[in-house]
Amino acid sequence: MASGQPRQGVEPTRFPFSFEVYPPRNADLVESVHETVHQLAAAKPEFIAVTYGAGGSSRDRSLELVRYIAENTSVPPMAHLTCVGSSAAEANRLVREFLDAGIRQFLAIRGDTPEGALDGEDYLGDLRSATELVQLIHRVQLEREPYTEVDEPQWGGAAVRLSQRREPVRIGVAAFPNGHPQSRNRAQDIDVLLAKQAQGANLAITQLFFDADDYVSFVTDARAAGVEFPITPGIMPVTSLARLQRIVELTDEPMPVTLAEQLEAAADHERAARDSGREPEVTQYAVGVTHAIALGRAVLDGGAPGIHLYAFNQHRPVLDVLRGLGAYDE
Repeated sequence: MASGQPRQGVEPTRFPFSFEVYPPRNADLVESVHETVHQLAAAKPEFIAVTYGAGGSSRDRSLELVRYIAENTSVPPMAHLTCVGSSAAEANRLVREFLDAGIRQFLAIRGDTPEGALDGEDYLGDLRSATELVQLIHRVQLEREPYTEVDEPQWGGAAVRLSQRREPVRIGVAAFPNGHPQSRNRAQDIDVLLAKQAQGANLAITQLFFDADDYVSFVTDARAAGVEFPITPGIMPVTSLARLQRIVELTDEPMPVTLAEQLEAAADHERAARDSGREPEVTQYAVGVTHAIALGRAVLDGGAPGIHLYAFNQHRPVLDVLRGLGAYDE
């Protein structure tokens, strides 16, 4: 039995967890992504989030995958929405389209700078921040469903009354334990979270980090400032040195030196084993999964309300992390 996996016959230790996938980049990958979704759904996560990119075709594929999850699994999907390149009318239409499809969970984010954008170029649309996007989601839901009809049993028949209580929407936002690339300091990052909370956000999911203390200290400071909603740590099992280098490049996170050294040593071992025609005793995959398990255990011990796992459209690494944490046993 692999190290860190729960013992057979032991009831899994459940804590809330969720996954994140991205839509297929082309039609040839649709079947593969659907298989990944079903493998992840079998673990019974709280939700499966679907990323969303600027540009018409990517938006269409995101909506298609969100609908697929809603219609073909028992797991609720969470739809990403961004401010990049959308007019207010387009964003309103898209939110309404998701709501009409039965989607009630969203992740509202400002969005990444498009590739090829020039320094100083204004790539945002009419919505200038995730805070405005949170407002928009609530406004569209209010316009769609200004009231609901509540059954009121009456003597000799039945009646209904109108209620302003509507089906709730869950709106997540991003949090940055090591700081947003454009923020001046942690206080500014927390002020942004407070503004999102004031507009109706009720969940935060962090960007990647590699040290549990970064998450725990951020949450401690956020709570002291008045942030009340759950702040869920986002974790990705980084199963190759090349992927780690790419993540650091994209996120501006500091390079986790120890993890990088372990992945590099494993890569060298894999090459040597391959050249000699034998199986490697240490692999980058094992290093990445082991690190993610340790990180997950540390943040849970530090009070995290659950874990959000970035699957990178591969089910095996994130499910192995859950097994290592004792939360999933097929």
